[in-house]
Amino acid sequence: MQVDILNIEGKKTGRSIELPEEIFGVEPNNHVIYLAVKQYLAAQRQGTHKVKTRAEVKGASRKLHKQKGTGGARKGNIRNPLYKGGGTIFGPKPHGWGFKLNRKVKDLAKISALSVKAKENSIIIVEDLALQTPKTKQFVGILKNLNINVDGKKTMFITPEYNDNVYLSLRNIPTVDGAMLSDINTYDIMNSNYIVFTESAAKIFTEEPAEA
Repeated sequence: MQVDILNIEGKKTGRSIELPEEIFGVEPNNHVIYLAVKQYLAAQRQGTHKVKTRAEVKGASRKLHKQKGTGGARKGNIRNPLYKGGGTIFGPKPHGWGFKLNRKVKDLAKISALSVKAKENSIIIVEDLALQTPKTKQFVGILKNLNINVDGKKTMFITPEYNDNVYLSLRNIPTVDGAMLSDINTYDIMNSNYIVFTESAAKIFTEEPAEA
């Protein structure tokens, strides 16, 4: 997949990058995308809801009256779940909602998501930014030059490594998220209308893996 490299004015630089077909040109597997997104969203759940059992609520532990001879039902202490203010039976307890996915499944999901965006022509490569200072207005202008509407479209801006000026420039734009290439996940890719790679980040896909 051949993609032109644009400058910050949105014009072609005359350079291009051949993105590998085994990452950006596979037949998307919708089911593994679903599983990866489901796992990501499940991991965001805090699971901190909790109620008190009869062992944790306030109240005396003495038996309310003797076991026999009263003509009434047997009673324990005032913390019995049957009484107002008593404990709760089988209530929710803190726990995690996450579940495990095999590494190969997660990798396939990420590749499938990138291939979906490639088929939608939603992948843009821009030359490396050289921002001297954090400037949100300047960053918005760059995105507009790339024909990205920051008011209505979600954008994922990907760099090869952390760039302080870039991330400080985009963090106040609600529809734009920034990430390092090593940190992107299936949910972020599918949740974005545009995927913008810097030139250095995109070139990582074309590098030959180092031999062990």
